[in-house]
Amino acid sequence: MTKILVVEDDLVLGAGLCFELDSSGYVTVAAYNCQKARQLLKEDHFELVIMDVNLPDGNGFELCREVKKEQPDLPVIFLTANDLEQDVLTGFDLGAEDYITKPFNIRILKRRAEVALRHGTAAEKSGTNQYRDGFLLLDFEALTAVKNREKLAITPNEYKLLRILTANAGNVTTRQLLLEKLWDCEGKYIDDHTLTVTMNRLRAKIEDKEHTYIKTVRGMGYIWTGAGE
Repeated sequence: MTKILVVEDDLVLGAGLCFELDSSGYVTVAAYNCQKARQLLKEDHFELVIMDVNLPDGNGFELCREVKKEQPDLPVIFLTANDLEQDVLTGFDLGAEDYITKPFNIRILKRRAEVALRHGTAAEKSGTNQYRDGFLLLDFEALTAVKNREKLAITPNEYKLLRILTANAGNVTTRQLLLEKLWDCEGKYIDDHTLTVTMNRLRAKIEDKEHTYIKTVRGMGYIWTGAGE
């Protein structure tokens, strides 16, 4: 059974959300603050976390950062009243699979949960946790990146992008697939142009004149050209 952790301090909303998800065949566990969520994450295994941003004893953004550090492939969906553009972008930059604002439609939430769960399963099967070639070292478990002995500042979403590309090295990864895996299947909040900007920013971080890793296939997507070890 697929187990989902619901982190929501509104007891009525949390109970209703758990009921709806349980009715759809999931097994839900509720946490009403960050402390309880951390305890449950250590003691149990979950396939998805749905969390609020504003919690009684902390911030959902910080909790998400901790989750992604310990379990990079565990999908996270923010469900929150915080609807400012910067909040949405922060959620995605922290590696969240989706960001849904309240009030919300439960049927749409369930569908987005399905998408996030599929992406999480695909990430678990994507292969090695490292890429190295003597110049570039990417550790997807520790979330560290080193270029020519210099540590790089890579965002969680950029790590996800790199993991998808390296797992499909030598093959074209389409733009649509990247949008679906990095964000949601409808491209909410993140458009095609933003993917281009993100890819260019990533190239600037990991490449130099002698070392190129990401090749653009016009009209299709990208190919990771590094061989690695």
